[in-house]
Amino acid sequence: MTERPTDLSSLPSYRAPRRSLFSARRFALMASVVAGLGVAAYGLSPQHTPSDLFASPAQAQVNNEVRKVQQPIGFADIVERVKPSVISVKVNIGEKLAKDDSNDDSPFPPGSPMERFFRRFGGQDGLPPGLRGGPRGRGIVTGQGSGFFISADGYAVTNNHVVDGADKVEVTTDDGKTYSAKVIGTDPRTDLALIKVEGGSNFPFAKLSDSKPRIGDWVLAVGNPFGLGGTVTAGIVSASGRDIGNGPYDDFIQIDAPVNKGNSGGPAFDVSGEVMGVNTAIYSPSGGSVGIAFSIPAATVKSVVAQLKDKGSVSRGWIGVQIQPVTSDIADSLGMKKAEGALVAEPQANGPAAKAGIESGDVITAVNGEPVKDARELARTIGGLPPGNAVKLNVLHKGQEKTVNLTLGQLPNTVEAKADNDNSDRGGSSSRGTDVPRLGLTVAPANSVAGAGKDGVVVTEVDPKSAAAERGFKEGDVILEVAGKNVTSAGDVRDAITAARSDNKNSVLMRVKSGGSSRFVAVPLAKG
Repeated sequence: MTERPTDLSSLPSYRAPRRSLFSARRFALMASVVAGLGVAAYGLSPQHTPSDLFASPAQAQVNNEVRKVQQPIGFADIVERVKPSVISVKVNIGEKLAKDDSNDDSPFPPGSPMERFFRRFGGQDGLPPGLRGGPRGRGIVTGQGSGFFISADGYAVTNNHVVDGADKVEVTTDDGKTYSAKVIGTDPRTDLALIKVEGGSNFPFAKLSDSKPRIGDWVLAVGNPFGLGGTVTAGIVSASGRDIGNGPYDDFIQIDAPVNKGNSGGPAFDVSGEVMGVNTAIYSPSGGSVGIAFSIPAATVKSVVAQLKDKGSVSRGWIGVQIQPVTSDIADSLGMKKAEGALVAEPQANGPAAKAGIESGDVITAVNGEPVKDARELARTIGGLPPGNAVKLNVLHKGQEKTVNLTLGQLPNTVEAKADNDNSDRGGSSSRGTDVPRLGLTVAPANSVAGAGKDGVVVTEVDPKSAAAERGFKEGDVILEVAGKNVTSAGDVRDAITAARSDNKNSVLMRVKSGGSSRFVAVPLAKG
């Protein structure tokens, strides 16, 4: 049990009689060690016997003052209330997943956001706490996680990656009873799942918090680490709004309460006994807790679970754009005072944004009058609105502010791959190309290079010491625009750079296509 440290500043003031051997300050610092004080007093006052030491008026008053001091607060009362709502989740996953060993022991689909997170933090050792199976390739895979009831009739929340693909789900309650459960719905984008326990009623349940946690608040994690159901750990909220590379909806609460394998899907409680978040991942070079865990905020859980209960899936608003952050270099290239908003790399053909006139290079700065801090915030804001809603976007278009009204579409459940199948042919350039010295690039018209397409210029060589190389340019990339102008030759690129320099720009903004998707890159201009 973790306790609050005693706040010495809260000790009541005490004025000792003149015959006391201790000043009020000295006593305050030693008040918590009453036995030690008695020994010291006895040693310095040989005229008293041990039996009458605490019978003196001064010592009686001391005893009374100590009793008034606020003692360290434990969490036992909170745990006693909330622990019965927490469940252990056990799953069996059949042959269809057991036979798929293409992702080297990752329990997530290849290319999925959670699989990328799994890879980023080092395979099984860095696996988000939850699904842990036996050897892949044959037989049944079993896994354990955590969850918690959100209603008396048996609805419970856990992680999508705990129950994804499960043939059988069982839950064990705090009193040791085991029930079968069925999956009502899942949302891979936020890694949440709603399950329903069968064969029981009047379950103790937890309330999702309405307030946003503050950094430094106490937090209690309750779950099933390593199969040890009903385990409670404590810590504080370490940070909020964390992006762990799981996807555009990342908005995690970081906590330092020990969270381990099997805690996935379990609740993180505040000191009011309400769920502030659902534990979903850890950073762990060793495989165990190192004090960095991530929880899905209660506000997100509420929104997702409501839709899962209603229709078994989640519908999100969609405007149909590829977006990227506005860096300081990009802001300088666009003449913006601050690096904020979301830069449109490419609007999707026939999407709501394209139909409303939004173009590549536009910066979306506000939604319905609320400022957009960055690309992730835009994705979360739009995704949090229902399809069919009318929205007003503030857009910076070629240096001019404008307002765009559009109706949200529905975010597709699957993302179609846009990989360019001709990438392997791009090395077959009919010529070496033309140097662009100030960028450290050699380029050639795209239509002269097999597989590069008809638009723009293809990069045929990159100086490894150049600014372009530092910005990630590689052979085969296609430059479509420079400083807002379409380019078809090295001469077009040089002209656009010259114009940017004459405008006293420190960098030039390029739209680059790579692997079927496009992005904007701000490349610093060499002096001279």
